[in-house]
Amino acid sequence: MLTLCQDADPLTEISRTGGQMWCRRLSHLQSRLQDLLRGRVTCWALQQPNFKSLFPLAIHWHHTASKSLNCVWQQHEDHFEEFVCLLVNSELQYANTVMRFDYVWLRDHCLSASCYNSKTHQRSLDTASVDLCIQPKTIRLDETTLFFTWPDGHVTRYDLDWLVKNSYEGQKQKVIQPRILWNAEIYQQAQVPSVDFQSFLETKEGLKNFLQNFLLYGIAFVENVPPTQEHTEKLAERISLIRETIYGRMWYFTSDFSRGDTAYTKLALDRHTDTTYFQEPCGIQVFHCLKHEGTGGRTLLVDGFYAAEQVLQKAPEEFELLSKVPLKHEYIENVGECHNHMIGVGPVLNIYPWNKELYMIRYNNYDRAVINTVPYDVVHHWYTAHRTLTIELRKPENEFWVKLKPGRVLFIDNWRVLHGRESFTGYRQLCGCYLTRDDVLNTARLLGLQA
Repeated sequence: MLTLCQDADPLTEISRTGGQMWCRRLSHLQSRLQDLLRGRVTCWALQQPNFKSLFPLAIHWHHTASKSLNCVWQQHEDHFEEFVCLLVNSELQYANTVMRFDYVWLRDHCLSASCYNSKTHQRSLDTASVDLCIQPKTIRLDETTLFFTWPDGHVTRYDLDWLVKNSYEGQKQKVIQPRILWNAEIYQQAQVPSVDFQSFLETKEGLKNFLQNFLLYGIAFVENVPPTQEHTEKLAERISLIRETIYGRMWYFTSDFSRGDTAYTKLALDRHTDTTYFQEPCGIQVFHCLKHEGTGGRTLLVDGFYAAEQVLQKAPEEFELLSKVPLKHEYIENVGECHNHMIGVGPVLNIYPWNKELYMIRYNNYDRAVINTVPYDVVHHWYTAHRTLTIELRKPENEFWVKLKPGRVLFIDNWRVLHGRESFTGYRQLCGCYLTRDDVLNTARLLGLQA
């Protein structure tokens, strides 16, 4: 196992020649690293299970002050001691950070022309052909590049910045998508600008500004859209393919109960995310109110991630439970020609396991099916955790109410922001659609945004 701690500048070579080479290089390395303290401080280390045959000596670097470096080495009979590095300069700081790489991983991720197609950005190497017991013949560190020579003579080069970025330890500290969590006051004070319809359609700047707001807040508005289904569709297609579902490609509805869903009524709707009964809930939802001759009908928006963060801070064990217990959500429809039975499975909170970043909330009390996936000794704890989250979601200060009107189109991140509505009177026409999340994020990345 190779263990690195951030960038390394010292020029050295590590081979199987034994521990005497380390002694000869030690004074040079200490002097070289002291010089480096004036710039970017770097440390490196090695760790390998079979130490007696490969590396009989282990070196332990410990940086304690900006102008001094205590560098000592000691021998271990059965292992290399893990290295602890502390970078103390204005550019970079790592405390107790150790990066570990398996040799198979290092061989598998080789970026040489024979292993990786730089034009297609695809791996050419057959991973299954790599010896699971592979060990490098030599390892050499030259300025900012690490070289591995494998038993068959193949050489792998790694830029140290690339290793830092792509290490497990590096990913643990990295956020996949930056966000601004909000309640009603935070969002209103931010005064997030809407984007004009023509700017959205015709300029990269308008599109980028819209997507930046959408990624940060989970909602965004486009103004001055002609109040027709055709113009709403054109708007949606600017950033994504439209996802066709059991509701069709573009949906257009009034309160005529034409579908077996509460949304097709005049009743109030509590906060929820849509299509929780899909194996992959729809990523983005588009709303455009084309006409309303009556009262009420305001749209409710709640940042589910903000509420979940409050649960994490106040009751972390409940947050964890909501992220681990899988539930079924179900949609059964038998109205007219529409016959559907959809089932989706997943926890209320979905997180990336390596950095615990929340990426989706699946919350819909209307469509949650019978809870039969939770054992008896857990189910009451789950109800307690669900209640804690619900209390946060229903706090008035977390509710942002907006009146949709013709010409104003609302985009909602259905994996993050819950929506609902108050009851209404009169005739109300809405159109909209679901967008494929992959395509929206693809558009954002092509414009240089982190998504």
